Amino acid sequence: MKLGGKTALVTGAGRGIGKGCALELARAGADVVVNDRPGSPDLAGTADEIRALGRRAWPIEADVFTRAGCESLVSQALAAARRLDILVSNPALNVRCDFLELDPAVFERIVQGTLISGFHMAQLVARHMVSEHGVAREDQEAQRSGASSRGKIIFISSIHDTMPYARSVAYNAAKAGLTHMATTIAVELARHRINVNVIEPGWIDTPGERATFGEAQMRQVEPTLPWGRLGRDEDIGRAVVFLASEDADYVTGAALRVDGGFWWKDCRPDGLMAKAK
Repeated sequence: MKLGGKTALVTGAGRGIGKGCALELARAGADVVVNDRPGSPDLAGTADEIRALGRRAWPIEADVFTRAGCESLVSQALAAARRLDILVSNPALNVRCDFLELDPAVFERIVQGTLISGFHMAQLVARHMVSEHGVAREDQEAQRSGASSRGKIIFISSIHDTMPYARSVAYNAAKAGLTHMATTIAVELARHRINVNVIEPGWIDTPGERATFGEAQMRQVEPTLPWGRLGRDEDIGRAVVFLASEDADYVTGAALRVDGGFWWKDCRPDGLMAKAK
């Protein structure tokens, strides 16, 4: 129970990676505010699973693709849970399309939902974390004394932040911006003893991926991957638990790739370079 007594907020927690993060946080002892879009058919089920683990859960519907929606979510979360110790910022949108054909409005929507929403959530929660623990003078004293963490902010980015996959120009750009933004936020919040880190998932078996590629194609690709399988929601959730725990108090401004080796899959001795010789 590494996270006993802690309260987390997870966006996009109705299904997929967000749900996996919420459940693993609960298994580690945290109570969890779970968020999904208005009208989500999945959010109540996530909350029920958390409660079945013996933890408290507060499902809150809100559109985190807007500043007003983020403000509403954080306000409701604090009214229900009273405090937030951990934020898992997980909003994202991807529409695969050729660059030459991509609607500029769709590009802006993807960047808004994937990058700018992350800014809004992190700023609002960080303001609460700072005000919860006191003024800058105390922060400076804490820095000198090596005090433990006062809060954890974890962004869910992607290996797309460095891998320029075709037909994902907006998503790639947004995730690259998200990872760099998180590092900058980590620099600024270090004096407040707030850890800010990033997780870069590889190919994860989620409902969204199945809808895009189809289960047959995913099963065909799976044995060709370095780890012999696709990633699972709980793989990302367990990495989140580590970064949210005291074990990671000395980790900030880091990007943790959780991809089963997907990033270097074509660098293996039996890969493309070897066949070209």
